[in-house]
Amino acid sequence: MATADMNAPLCEGAETIRVGLVLTTIPEGKECVVVSEGGRGVDYKPGKDEEAKALSFDQVVTVDDIQSLHSELLQPLTDSTSTGYNGALLMCGASTEKIDHIIIKQVLTNLFSRVLSQAKEESFISVSALQFYPDGTALDLLSPGRQTPRLVTHPVLGNLVGGVCEVCVCSAEEAYTLYETCRETLRASAASISSRCSFLFSVAVEWKLHPEQAVSEICRSRLQLFSLAGGASRADLRGVNPLAKVLDQTQREATTNNSLLHCLLTDALTGNSKTALIYCVHPQGVLDDETHSALALAQKARSLVTIATSNRWCPRVTEQEIRDNIEEIRTRMMTQEEDEVHDTYRLAELTQNLQIVKNQSWEKRREESKKTRGKTQGCPTPNSNWHSSDHRESTDTIKYLQEQLKQEMQEHIREGKGDANRVQERVARIQQLREALREETLKNGAAAEKSYLCQQSQLEYSKAQERRRQLKEDRGRLIQEEVEKMQRDLAQELTEGPQRELLVLTRERQVLVLQIEALRAEAQQAERDLQDQYHRHQAELHCLREESLQVFRVFRQVSEEQRKMSEGRYRSVLLEAVQDAVYLSAQNQQLQADNKQLRKALGELKDSLAVRGDVKAGTVSQQQ
Repeated sequence: MATADMNAPLCEGAETIRVGLVLTTIPEGKECVVVSEGGRGVDYKPGKDEEAKALSFDQVVTVDDIQSLHSELLQPLTDSTSTGYNGALLMCGASTEKIDHIIIKQVLTNLFSRVLSQAKEESFISVSALQFYPDGTALDLLSPGRQTPRLVTHPVLGNLVGGVCEVCVCSAEEAYTLYETCRETLRASAASISSRCSFLFSVAVEWKLHPEQAVSEICRSRLQLFSLAGGASRADLRGVNPLAKVLDQTQREATTNNSLLHCLLTDALTGNSKTALIYCVHPQGVLDDETHSALALAQKARSLVTIATSNRWCPRVTEQEIRDNIEEIRTRMMTQEEDEVHDTYRLAELTQNLQIVKNQSWEKRREESKKTRGKTQGCPTPNSNWHSSDHRESTDTIKYLQEQLKQEMQEHIREGKGDANRVQERVARIQQLREALREETLKNGAAAEKSYLCQQSQLEYSKAQERRRQLKEDRGRLIQEEVEKMQRDLAQELTEGPQRELLVLTRERQVLVLQIEALRAEAQQAERDLQDQYHRHQAELHCLREESLQVFRVFRQVSEEQRKMSEGRYRSVLLEAVQDAVYLSAQNQQLQADNKQLRKALGELKDSLAVRGDVKAGTVSQQQ
């Protein structure tokens, strides 16, 4: 039921992105990032010889005071989402996973409290989760076995993510539980590169504005919660933050990157959304390149402008309009031949839009939600269960095809010879079922072997990553101990001047030698792991090549069987045609003989009639 504030006019217009900073440690010393008076900026000194700088933000807090983000950044975002606007919250920076959980839990609590307090009788709330790999590919964490998520354009709602599963939820606790489950799935599926993977958790809220009406207008909003990996500096070991890439291309007006994450971030930063950014930085004493780049990136994001509008639409009206346009184009294509190519493309586009609109219906999304929830609850281990699910589905397909082939063969034997067209159709169906059964059987065997190879490859890769990580930690610990020892020795050394500098250089040289040895050992280990991976990939490539050859052999065999069947059918048709020709020739000869006999009999009949006529004429003349 729509409340009074829901029927009030919604203010729409341009808004700048709100940016908040979180200092992950308590600032100490003069040469570090400190919160300015009022908590709306930072003061810092980039270097010893550089002047102090001051940057303004919407809010700056320390990690101990993170709850104060609620009133300035989080509360306005959840309030706008509950009134029909799209919202986006971007979280990035150093060591943000723990902070992310605190913020996400608070945002979900605020949003559900606001939505449920408005007592909407006809409403639909769903969540979805996506994982983005460093190469730009995306994975649906709620249903990893489905199709790859892609960007689609809704005729009314704008850009949406197609092919992604949504789970219907009723409370903030249920949504947060799914969030934690998806984070665990991310760590399990990405393994060693999970720290380099970005994450998106979306909450979609819809309700009917006039539930008492049969065809009611729907208000829809979407809150996207981004957790972005990587740093703002180009030298960051985790890679460059996707936000930095988007901002660079936005300023250059370049659109070279078409990845899903890039498009979603661009839409959140410049499109129909109210956006807030929370960046976590280290207030270090001597600012490194990462901290300086992070502050500059946050300041740059604060200059972007978005235009948020309320999303209201009527699914039935939109669907009917698309159907009317499709019918109009079909009528035009049948009555004229001009510009058929444009009409064809337009028809394909409208058909796709119609399918997108139908996929957004509550009934279909609730049905998909039940399926996804069942799979999520019944599949505690993602990787093994995906493969078992695929194997079970393939086995069920094989059983179904076998049953269908058995029924077709029994009906074919029972009916025997009948109408030639029906017999030909049944033989064609039997052949198709045999081909499908053969292909599914081969696919099932190849999938099992491929699954085994993939699991082995993933296991070996994880072991190699663990070996390199352990080696790096051991070497790093050794270097750290040497540095601490050097610092202790230098602290005990009382000499000054050139001797102390020489001693410092000697100790630093020892540390550099250890670092070089560590890098050399890591490179050698990486080279050995690379060789092992190369050999395994060669084995997998050989397996795929054999599978491809097997497919071609099966295709050739099927083609030969089809050719033989066609040749046999043509021979039988030809034989029947020859037999029909011989039969017709014999019938023609018989008819000609009968015709000759009839003509002879007709001539004799005429002669007898002529003789009778002459005799009768002579008798009459004699009587006269």
